[in-house]
Amino acid sequence: MSTLSIISTIIGWIYFACWSLSFYPQVILNYRKKSVIGLSFDFLLFNITGYACYSVFNSVLYFDRLVKNEYYDKYGPPIPVQQSDIAFALHGFVLTAITIVQCFIYDRGNQKNSKLGIGLAILIWLSLIVITILGFSNVFSWLWVINYYSYVKLFITFIKYIPQAYLNFKNKSTSGWSVHNVLLDFSGGVLSLLQMFLDVADSGNWNIFTGDPVKLGLSLFSIAFDILFMIQHYILYRNPKVKGYQNLNDNNTINSNYNINNNNNNNNNTTSDQITINNSLIGDDDE
Repeated sequence: MSTLSIISTIIGWIYFACWSLSFYPQVILNYRKKSVIGLSFDFLLFNITGYACYSVFNSVLYFDRLVKNEYYDKYGPPIPVQQSDIAFALHGFVLTAITIVQCFIYDRGNQKNSKLGIGLAILIWLSLIVITILGFSNVFSWLWVINYYSYVKLFITFIKYIPQAYLNFKNKSTSGWSVHNVLLDFSGGVLSLLQMFLDVADSGNWNIFTGDPVKLGLSLFSIAFDILFMIQHYILYRNPKVKGYQNLNDNNTINSNYNINNNNNNNNNTTSDQITINNSLIGDDDE
């Protein structure tokens, strides 16, 4: 194993860690607030569909010998999928599923999936079912079938962030959308792109990019939208004012003010009671 190959493997696991950890800030934020207000449900619907496709593509290309040989015949070695890619895809699917469960048990206000989002998701799943059936019928090769899955993932990666970006724009706030998720996702995208360039430098085969367009697209689209989210969070909507929503700091401030007011009211009541007692005593002395 060459030095570049070793470095590529290390970077692969680092980007896996960054991208995998990027799911947890949102889950933790939802748990702390007991609310998913501000989180786009269309984003979650597209996201779990995308990670289902990405898990199938990575797992089949890595473990299935027939598909792997088909890939070698068309693109040449090496395959662009590593163990870290499989782990990331499966982990992303599970964490997205957990986030969706949170949407059913926590406060979500009036939020729901849009008809456009639901309709588009149904069309995507129907196309996947049809293509898979055609694969079993030997109409298409299995390499073609899993490549279709990868292109679906690439398409979803392009569109899935749009509902969240629009929701932030509509609310003029990023409240409910974890910025830590964005920062970790951005780091993972940069490292994933770096890994692909190292693999090309090590093998001299530029087909690594065309052989796994979803990995390249995932990196580029993630970086682009993460930059947009950072602009929204740190520049455009630094002072969020969302109707019907207050972030954790606002809630803490409200609770603190409430406690102070209660203490003041209690002190005033105590003072009034003392004055009444003293007046009673004075009246007794006068008698």
